[in-house]
Amino acid sequence: MTPAINSAKHAGIAFQIHEYQHDAAAQSYGLEAAEKLAVAAQQVFKTLVVTLDGKQLAVGIVPVTSQLGLKQIAKAAGAKKAAMAAPADVERATGYVLGGVSPLSQKKRLPTFIDDSAQTFSTLYVSAGRRGLEIELTPNDLAALCQGRFAALATALS
Repeated sequence: MTPAINSAKHAGIAFQIHEYQHDAAAQSYGLEAAEKLAVAAQQVFKTLVVTLDGKQLAVGIVPVTSQLGLKQIAKAAGAKKAAMAAPADVERATGYVLGGVSPLSQKKRLPTFIDDSAQTFSTLYVSAGRRGLEIELTPNDLAALCQGRFAALATALS
């Protein structure tokens, strides 16, 4: 069990765990999850950590088919600018390794924003805390568990 799964259990929400054999050569962990779980890639969300105004970390959760809009997350967080956080800062703040960062039960509670496209699905998939492990839950349960707010965050992959 990962901290993410334990937090979902403790909260008493409905969820499902999906495990697959992770390929270390996969170019995109999220697209790999969608393919191996045979679900729509738009329904699989990745957890990204940014630095706001060079000071505070925050979490953005967007579909794996998109990228996180840095201007959009800065606006949602009331900051002037956002930049992707350094990998070491991400692992230290979340307690998870890159490619397995779950939005649930991170070491430090970070402001969390979820792309509003999540609300179009009855359930979505996010990392359950390690590569090759996803948790399926409702968008509202995800928001409640990570105290996240919905906002327009996703931009087209370039």
